[in-house]
Amino acid sequence: MTFPNIRHLGESLFASAGLAAVVAGLAARTTLSSLLAGVQIALTQPIRLDDVVIVEGEWGWIEEITTTYVVVRVWDLRRLVVPLSYFIEKPFQNWTRRTADLLGTVFVYTDYNVPVDQIRRELHDILERSGMWDGRVWGLEVTNATDRTMELRALMSATDGPKAWDLRCHVREKLIDFLQKNYPLSLPRVRADINPSPNGNHLGSRVEREGAEIPASLQRST
Repeated sequence: MTFPNIRHLGESLFASAGLAAVVAGLAARTTLSSLLAGVQIALTQPIRLDDVVIVEGEWGWIEEITTTYVVVRVWDLRRLVVPLSYFIEKPFQNWTRRTADLLGTVFVYTDYNVPVDQIRRELHDILERSGMWDGRVWGLEVTNATDRTMELRALMSATDGPKAWDLRCHVREKLIDFLQKNYPLSLPRVRADINPSPNGNHLGSRVEREGAEIPASLQRST
């Protein structure tokens, strides 16, 4: 600091070192964030090996956890490689965080004349015969009603995610088969009320009740 020339040289060296530190810090930012994320995941354990997760819309299992990335084995055997920091910064679903048991739902849409109580009893029989139901939870409720159909929601429980998926597919198939065989008229259909009008055409009484004018082309076709 006493000699001006040496002082300028020292300032240049310090400036170069500071610039190099900044460059090195920017380059190592991703690595450092991954290391910090690894420490957080090790302490809090939001994911573990063989956990069932949904990441970026993909359903699969945690196959490998490294210091910088996580490998998710997707249900169709693809591998999804995700940065370790993803599980700290973004939301994801973990189906086996504490326990593996899950609830599954199946939606069936039927006509209004369907006997709901009979379908409810059939659902219970399907679950008991399936061998995949754990016996904890089940039910059938009318969850919505539109101008054309009723929405029936079948609820069931299973011991883990794969069994819940297979059980849902099994119940959906068996319920549709039951309706086709026993109540085919209860499947969704479109109704049309076409009645002869007093003046001889067959466009339907609804058109004339509303006072709508019938096009001449349609009159000639009838």
